[in-house]
Amino acid sequence: MRQDILEYLLEHRGEFVSGQKLSDVLGITRTAVWKHICTLREKGYVVESFTKKGYRLTGVPELLDADAVSVSLHTKSIGRTIVYRERADSTNTLAKELADKGAAEGTVVAAEEQSGGKGRLERSFYSPYAKGLWFSVILRPPFPPIEVSKITLLAAVAVTRTLHRFGLAGCVIKWPNDLLVNGKKIVGILTELSATMEQVSYVVLGIGINTTVTLDEMPEEIRAGATSFAAEGIIVSRNELWRAVMESLEKDYEKAKKEGFSSILDEWRILSSTLGKTVEVTLPRETLIGRAVDIDGDGNLLVMSEKGMERVVAGDVRVRTK
Repeated sequence: MRQDILEYLLEHRGEFVSGQKLSDVLGITRTAVWKHICTLREKGYVVESFTKKGYRLTGVPELLDADAVSVSLHTKSIGRTIVYRERADSTNTLAKELADKGAAEGTVVAAEEQSGGKGRLERSFYSPYAKGLWFSVILRPPFPPIEVSKITLLAAVAVTRTLHRFGLAGCVIKWPNDLLVNGKKIVGILTELSATMEQVSYVVLGIGINTTVTLDEMPEEIRAGATSFAAEGIIVSRNELWRAVMESLEKDYEKAKKEGFSSILDEWRILSSTLGKTVEVTLPRETLIGRAVDIDGDGNLLVMSEKGMERVVAGDVRVRTK
């Protein structure tokens, strides 16, 4: 029924349509009409309403166009096959299911909305309808399992470089894989692995980028620490950004397969907002405080604490301001 209301408003776009007219045409109550209008607004449709005039559709969200993006991509594998869903629990979860069934390297799973988006350390990831890029890439790298963690840093570099091109010149990386603008998170990256001790079966690389979501739309608990293209005053095409990110990812991935990760890690160091800062690292059994001096060849964070140089493989890192 919601789709019927949307189609009717699209047919009369720019015109006022009364709630009673919609009720009569579609055979539902005016209360039901109002509830569907509210849902359309939540999904990014701009529907004005005025007493005695009714509803008027004045704006529609930019939905992902998987076919057009795939055709225009300059890649060999990433994005050549795109599995699109309007709504998914998690694109990473769906990508893992497809990978287990033999999906080819480079297969991309994308959704307009995630109901159970996942971040690092089992945190949820806010993924509202048509307000960002929520997608996952299936990779089948030739690297040994011990090398896979560096794919996360590779993705951070590739996405940061792309965001610079799209107007966010101040975008930096907080170890290992959060992208920040003015100290606030705009991108999250989650890498999941299926492997034996000797061989990688597949890697699922999940990426979430806040594009048109506004601060007012964000949950209160993340609002202070999050941002988006819209919040930074930049209008961006989700499809153009999506295509550019996938092309940048493949460029760096192919380079790593041929040459290793050395140059990628060097670029990560340049883009880092963590190195050279005093950090507080929350570990399972302790909190580590010290100066983040570098990353090692595996991408682990090297922190000089009172105990000496310590290697952080995983943990929640916060830059201390005092």
